[in-house]
Amino acid sequence: MPDAEDARRIALSLPETTEKIAWSMPTFRVAGKMFATLPEDETSLAVRCPKEERAELVLAEPGKFWIADHEAQFAWVRVRLAALEDERELRDVLADSWRQSAPPRLLETHPRLGVPTEG
Repeated sequence: MPDAEDARRIALSLPETTEKIAWSMPTFRVAGKMFATLPEDETSLAVRCPKEERAELVLAEPGKFWIADHEAQFAWVRVRLAALEDERELRDVLADSWRQSAPPRLLETHPRLGVPTEG
């Protein structure tokens, strides 16, 4: 079961990612644009998720994903770290969010990053 330290390590392993404290919590940014946060007591992760996909994701796996009230108008979803299967799933979630924030030059340099791994 992944934890906050796993999330931090994996997020910081993604190209051009930095950590910055904002709103009294760790945030992770690619080329200055935020793609993940470790809110509250660091048992969950907030990541980018297109609004049109969030409801389906939450309905499919409500024990894993939810939308925080204050983030409902934004393209973010929460992930319960304890509900993730393993570090590979955590990496997939973080990399997908990274892709949504990364500039085109990084997406061109890392075309497979954020594409879910098989198996």
